[in-house]
Amino acid sequence: MAVAARLPDQRGRLSARSPRRTGILLASPAIAVFALLFVAPLFTLVWNSFRTQQGALTLQNYIRFLGDPFYRDVLWHTLLIGVLTTSVCLVIGYPFALYLRGRSPTVRNYLSLVLLSPLLISMVIRAYGWLVVLGPNGPVAALLHAVGLPAPPMLYNDTAVIIGMVHVMLAYMVLPLMGSLDRIDPTLVPAAKGLGATGYTCFWRIIVPLSAPGMLAGSLIVFSLTVSSFVTPAILGGPTVKLMPYFVYTEATVSLDWPYAAAIGFILVLVTTVLMAGYARLLRGRTTKGTFA
Repeated sequence: MAVAARLPDQRGRLSARSPRRTGILLASPAIAVFALLFVAPLFTLVWNSFRTQQGALTLQNYIRFLGDPFYRDVLWHTLLIGVLTTSVCLVIGYPFALYLRGRSPTVRNYLSLVLLSPLLISMVIRAYGWLVVLGPNGPVAALLHAVGLPAPPMLYNDTAVIIGMVHVMLAYMVLPLMGSLDRIDPTLVPAAKGLGATGYTCFWRIIVPLSAPGMLAGSLIVFSLTVSSFVTPAILGGPTVKLMPYFVYTEATVSLDWPYAAAIGFILVLVTTVLMAGYARLLRGRTTKGTFA
């Protein structure tokens, strides 16, 4: 009797463990690829950042970076460009995602194709296209001259870099927002209005908090991709806009100082990770407490 009573318990434990083991086995190829393509290079990056060109262990690479105000300003400037690009993408992308939420599938498909079309073109071609558009003889300057306004310098500055990055990153903001907005129950807003809530109240008390996961995902993607971008800032920013990826490139390929390039890259990864984690925690906290109202 005792043995018979134990058999169902053992079968239950085995059945509970089998899905877990199956899940681990199914995920093992992805875990192996992730470890090979991300964890191993990151470990190599960190290890090289604590070494000299002769191979000795040292902290001089980090002391050199943190002790130089020029490199600290470059780090701050890189983060500022990331924040501004993310903010512009959110301001433009949120109304666009709201507009797509109520459209027919045909309209959504066509507009989504337009949204994704910049990603189908090489980033080099996109950047050089903006060189033509924003150039002194381009259509923007011609339009300003036609209405009697002077054309300010629109190339090789932060504005050109932000415009080029927004053109690339807008899709990464809109797509998570669309997914988050589509999951909102469409009966919530009519029910709130039936109870006397205004459209402004419905937007800030219902739509915005429930779409916060999409805002969080889109902001993290856009910010991380922006601060690590090299081609677009190098072409549109020219010699006057220098960001962290540029110095990683020059130290690794021009100066051939790989340990210092590794230190610069790891500092960028570390600072970006800390800022994104803080932003995620802040946004989740505000959403939970309902402080969007």
